[in-house]
Amino acid sequence: MERAVSDLVRRTLQEDVGSGDITSAILPPRRVVGTFLAKTDLVLCGLDVAREVFRQTGATTSFSKRDGARISAGTRFGMVRGPAVAVLSGERVALNFLQRLSGIATLTRSFVDRAKPAEIFDTRKTTPGLRVLEKYAVRCGGGRNHRMGLYDQILIKDNHLEAIDEERLREILPDLPKPVEIEAATVEQAKFFASLPVDIILLDNFSLAGLRRAVREVRAIHPGVILEASGGVNLRTVRAIGRTGVDRISVGAITHSAPAADISLDL
Repeated sequence: MERAVSDLVRRTLQEDVGSGDITSAILPPRRVVGTFLAKTDLVLCGLDVAREVFRQTGATTSFSKRDGARISAGTRFGMVRGPAVAVLSGERVALNFLQRLSGIATLTRSFVDRAKPAEIFDTRKTTPGLRVLEKYAVRCGGGRNHRMGLYDQILIKDNHLEAIDEERLREILPDLPKPVEIEAATVEQAKFFASLPVDIILLDNFSLAGLRRAVREVRAIHPGVILEASGGVNLRTVRAIGRTGVDRISVGAITHSAPAADISLDL
């Protein structure tokens, strides 16, 4: 991951600084100290990325908190020291990462706290090129990672089912690499899948009553199957969904709709 972060930071600095920070170049050659400030309550994430940003611009950082820490508005959690041009050239890139990743961690924590006893899982609805970091932010917020991509877990969704018949499905399932997850749109479909060699059944866009019925009837067929709910999940609904008996809830919003955390860097 270190190499990936280093390469990503290099690209983002090139995007922002380009051939040089022509505004900061007018400053005298003096050293400055900047302080990181949380302006709202948040779950912190992205410190190593910010540290790498300033390493590449020629400044040094120190932090009093760790990723995953819950901090209150007004908390000063770190400092950056170095030539003014080095600090100011890295300021926006470092803050972009800190705000984005802390925003994801903070929103994830809000879902996690409400969903118990169910666990919160992320999805593949991530910013292109930032998936590894955004899924790391989910973990910092107390969530769990679903598959990283199409290559590391089978998930048979509705569009796959449109292209395969029941006989073929029965034939191939025993030989697929585990775990196998399959999406159900109705209670009856979920019950059918529970009779097959699958490990996880995704209950997509079920009502609360439908989830409770599916949990009861599917477990009567396959007590050990993992049940995952998705669709229509937000901070208003997640508590009730988590109490239906499902094991976990997947939430795309924690990555695709997380607001940036309000963090500043003050010299």
